[in-house]
Amino acid sequence: MTQRNPPADSVAEPERWNSTRINAYRYYVTNISFLIMGMNDGCLGALLPYIETYYSIDYTTVSTLFVVPFAGYIVAALVNNWIHYTVGQRGAAFIGPITRLLAYLPMALHPSFPVLPCVMMFTGFGNGVQDSAYNAWIGNMHHANELLGFLHGSYGVGATISPLIASAMITEANLEWYTFFYIMIGLTFVEFIIGTTAFWGATGDEYKRRMHSQQGKSRVTTLMAVKEPVTWIVAIFLLGYVAAEVSLGGWIVTFMLRVRHAKPFLAGLTVTLFWLGLTLGRVVLGFVTERIGEKLAITIYLALSILLELLYWLVPDFVASVIFVMLLGFFLGPLFPAAIVAATKLLPTDYHISALGFASAVGGGGAAIGPFAVGAIAQQTGVQVLQPIVLGILAFIIAVWTLLPGGFRKGGLEMAREQKLKPGGNVREIWSWIRMKAARAGRPRALP
Repeated sequence: MTQRNPPADSVAEPERWNSTRINAYRYYVTNISFLIMGMNDGCLGALLPYIETYYSIDYTTVSTLFVVPFAGYIVAALVNNWIHYTVGQRGAAFIGPITRLLAYLPMALHPSFPVLPCVMMFTGFGNGVQDSAYNAWIGNMHHANELLGFLHGSYGVGATISPLIASAMITEANLEWYTFFYIMIGLTFVEFIIGTTAFWGATGDEYKRRMHSQQGKSRVTTLMAVKEPVTWIVAIFLLGYVAAEVSLGGWIVTFMLRVRHAKPFLAGLTVTLFWLGLTLGRVVLGFVTERIGEKLAITIYLALSILLELLYWLVPDFVASVIFVMLLGFFLGPLFPAAIVAATKLLPTDYHISALGFASAVGGGGAAIGPFAVGAIAQQTGVQVLQPIVLGILAFIIAVWTLLPGGFRKGGLEMAREQKLKPGGNVREIWSWIRMKAARAGRPRALP
């Protein structure tokens, strides 16, 4: 009897992270990779004022360090699918650390400033390749919210400790800013060794066999993935989210120094607490998200984040600012992993690498555009412009998030995939409800 392949939109039994010893090893390695990626992204905010002083440059010029990695993310999005079909996850585990080393080695040599933005493109490419590969793999597993919570929690740990280490090296040990990259070179070399050993068997042929057995159809291209409205909604959401996150992480130190008049080490500690809150939120709230569903959870987290950002802006007290910043990180933390899970629930399995690679690249654009915009505007009006910009971004992405189909109940995303519901249905329902209430309120009441 001939075995038939399952239909394209069927949902296979989710893989478990510890189903085999090699699977567990790979999951641990992905957490280490995200730890290093977090250190990469988190250190820049702490180093920014010192790079600015070292090279005697202004806000706008130093902000270019945020822009160029976006180009690397874009290139990664274009080649991610090809990498997986050609060399598999082994390629992602190999390429990610190698390209980051191509950036860290020149950074450690502190060349003239124009070289720095150029080599930062390699960090964007390496992060983009591993970001989509590991998110797509773990996003399809059993208990994906919790697993992605720990994965992105590892990113948060890296982003938490790197500004603390960098600030201590500069302010306490009186070292130059570039000495921090000696640490990054050593850690990335270790990642290269364990990553290639963990994913050595995850070849392109193995990836093609898995995709064919699950979907039973021809290869999906990036162009096919970007034709899906869900891909664009998640991409625009991540664009705004990452813009807000990295703008805060990148400019908190400068804001606390020059607006809240904090001491240098305390300003560095503030951004550390922001990333610590982000880490705790990803780990703790991942379990909450799993219970109530991604659509409702993110809506609640964003509403609370908007309130905290408003308080951070309007309450000038230093201690209060630190508390608001940490809580803001806590509720912003689970947004990225929950959005990844939502995308995997709404899109067919063979779309995940291309769609998540594209969404991650657009999200990388947020990491470039947001901090650069803050720096460029701050050059004219001061760094206090950080708060209204972030507040506006958060308000925008909560509106974008409501466009996803499936309603706000748990299981709604899976239902939307099965029934092929179109995006925007919830917005139309909310608008109809508002019009109905307005019409009732406008009717004259009958006399008793």
